Amino acid sequence: MDEQEYVGLGQDQAERLAAEQGWRVVRVLAPEAMITMEYREDRLNLTVRDGRVERCWQG
Repeated sequence: MDEQEYVGLGQDQAERLAAEQGWRVVRVLAPEAMITMEYREDRLNLTVRDGRVERCWQG
């Protein structure tokens, strides 16, 4: 599944789908949150506002 297909989903649905797709780590972030920049191939990052995914990327 392409990461952009998570955009628009509710947070719970996106986290459940990520687990089903085999993502070991799902990091949920607030918009404009400060984050570490280390790259983790097994991590999916979700920016969530008002319970909906706005942005999604690997690393």
